[in-house]
This record gives sequence, structure tokens and C-alpha cells, in this order.
Amino acid sequence: MGDSPKSILCDGRMRAGQWLAIIVTACLNALDGFDVLSISFASPGIAHDWGVDKATLGWALSMELVGMAVGSVLLGGVADRIGRRPTMLGCLIAMALGMYGAGHAGGIGVLLAWRLLTGLGIGGMLASTNAMAAEYSNDRWRNFAMALMVIGYPLGGVSGGLVVQRILANGSWHQVFMFGSVATVSFVPVVWFLVPESVMFLDKQRAPGALERINAILRRLGHPAASALSPLPAAAPHKSVLDILKPGLLGTTAMITFAYSAHIVSFYFILKWVPKIVVDLGFAPKAAAGVLTWVNMGGALGGAMFGVLATRVGLKGLTVCALVGATLMVVWFGQGAADLSVLTTKATLAGLFNNAGIAGLYLLFARVFPTHVRATGTGFAIGVGRGGAALAPVIAGYLFQAGLGLALVAAAMGAGSLLAAVTLSLLKMREVD
Repeated sequence: MGDSPKSILCDGRMRAGQWLAIIVTACLNALDGFDVLSISFASPGIAHDWGVDKATLGWALSMELVGMAVGSVLLGGVADRIGRRPTMLGCLIAMALGMYGAGHAGGIGVLLAWRLLTGLGIGGMLASTNAMAAEYSNDRWRNFAMALMVIGYPLGGVSGGLVVQRILANGSWHQVFMFGSVATVSFVPVVWFLVPESVMFLDKQRAPGALERINAILRRLGHPAASALSPLPAAAPHKSVLDILKPGLLGTTAMITFAYSAHIVSFYFILKWVPKIVVDLGFAPKAAAGVLTWVNMGGALGGAMFGVLATRVGLKGLTVCALVGATLMVVWFGQGAADLSVLTTKATLAGLFNNAGIAGLYLLFARVFPTHVRATGTGFAIGVGRGGAALAPVIAGYLFQAGLGLALVAAAMGAGSLLAAVTLSLLKMREVD
């Protein structure tokens, strides 16, 4: 027999089944990346077909962010109550239905409703996969594993962008959403068969039969069985998902949520408006999809670089540096360019630093929230952050509508990352279980 479930996973070697579960979370994050970006890929066609102005288009670009805000907060708590795995499966179904509906929408109001449903699924998925990746990693490889999960998002944008360029060459924007729906449905059996429930979640829940269920998963992964559940601290207080809003965690919750909220404004300005900006600068829609693909290539590289550096450099300081870099790159992108290759380079570097900052924040979520509220805390930060960020494309749309130039709009939207960097520099890191 072995030790406690927590010590077996945290101190033991990473097994193939653990890496497989983490790779699946990266693939699910890739689905999130494509689903969120699908509206960006489709936006020039929607504006052309339905004659919507930039302000209205801003709402279309933001609606799934509203859904993500609600889904992250509500479904993050669900994942801490019923489990990560069933929540992930339910979110996949919601995402697939939302994408399918968007592909058949005949007007802006119907499209907004389906994008809201898609966002609900994405929000719950983000909270669940972040917790799952953290809890299936050992102490040595956790930062790298979390970064691997995070880079799935831009990789979804890259692979999706390559497909979308082919779709838009001969088809319509409706087919972009249909492709996303089919891809999302295909992952239901993948999660069902390849991703067992989080051992740490089962260990914390301590439901009847928990040890037997945990040992079945440990044996499947190639670990020795646990002799008992992880010991509880003496006189352990009652734990609740509302602990993130109580004195012990409230300050941390507020600071990490504000930092994420501020940075995500910059992040989504780049992801949502790049195609329309590129088209407005005189380039073809196909070229705009190509630039957005390179934004995500940069994001994937930034996440990978961050994951490697985070195994050797302090996490908080590295995240602050990434956030400052994101501000500078967004401002630089806002200067525009008459040459497509120069504009693409600027956008790629903006994607690199922005996603490196996202990687750092996701790793910090796993560090600052204990297991029993990890999905709740992550979901709360993502939900509140993306609720505010839902206004980012809208605000940018109204700023453009008011006649402000690209340089001023980019500077205003990029300032969020700088505020996030200042906030994180004041955050005190504490050990959690």
C-alpha cells in the first residue's frame, strides 16, 4: 500500500495517464480558443451580410464573454461540488449546441443568444480544466503542465485559423460555427474515456467509497494504492466554496481577480478586433484571418516560453514582466503599418506577451486557491474578469465609432495589462493545500 492520495500524486513520478489527462485539458482549451475566436473570424462577413455598424458588432464580439462570466462563476462552484469531469462533459454539450445554433442564425438577436450559451459552456470549462490540470500534476511539473494547458487556447486559434482560411475562401461565415460544433462534439467521448475524476477532488470530498474510487484511478494511472485518505488538520474548520470571500482568502481573491480583469481587456481587444482592424487598414478578409492566426502562433510560443521559464524563475515576477511587455506590444500594434508583414509581426508579439500573461495568471490561480475552492476561485476570477472584459470589444467599438484613431484606442485598451502588473506586484504569495 502507498501513502495518502495527495502525497502519491504530488511527490510521485508523472505517469503517462496523468500527462494524457493534461493533454486532453490542453485540447479542451484549444476548443475554447477556437470557439471564442470563431466570432472574430466571422465578424467581417457578419458585418457585410447584415449591415451592422461597429458598435453593434462590438456587442456580437462580446456576447460569449458575458456567458463566460456567468458560466465561470456558477459552474466553477458546480465543479467543486459535483466534480471536474461531469462539469466538463456538460460544458462540452452546451458549447456544441451554442456553436450549432450560431451557424444557423438568421439575425443578430438570435446570434447573440447562441453566443451567450456558447460562453456559458466555455466559462465552466475553463474553471474545470484549470483545476484538473493542476490536480493531475506533481509538484515538480505543475508549472509546466499548467502552461501546457494554457497554450492549448492559442493553438486552437492557430489550427482553427488555418481551417477558417480555407472555409472563407469558398464558403460563408456560417460554416465557421458548424466546424466548431462538430469539433466540440467529438471531444465528448474523449473526456468520457480518457479523463478520470480528479483524485484530489475525491480526496477532499471524502464521500462514501472515496478511497476505493481513488485507488481504482491510481491503479489505472500506474501508481500504488493509497492506504487512507489524506489526513485532515486537527480541528479542521468546515470548508465551503464561499471561503474565497472570507477573511483568509478575500484579499487574495480581490487582487488576483482585479489583475485578471484588467489584463483580459488588453487580451480580448487584440483577439476580437484584429480581423476588423486589418480589413479597415485595406487588407482582404483572408489576410485578416491570417494575421489573427499569427497572433495565436505568438500566443502559443509565449505560453510555452513562460512554462519553461516558470520552472526556473519566480512565478509572480515573471508574470509581472509578461504583463508589462503586453502593454508595450499592444501600444506598438496600435501604431499600425502599411506593410502586412510588419503589421503581422506586431500582432504576433502582442499575442506572445498577452498569452504569456494569461499563462502566469492561470498558474497563480492554481497556487493561491486551495483544493476545495480551486475551481470556485478560478471560476470567480475568470467570471468577474470576463464579465468586465465583455465590455472591452464594446468600448473599443464605441471609441472607434466616436472617431478615435487606432493608436489612441490601442493605448487605452493596453493600459489594463499595466494595471494588472502593478496589482500583482503587491500580491503576497501563501502556501495552500
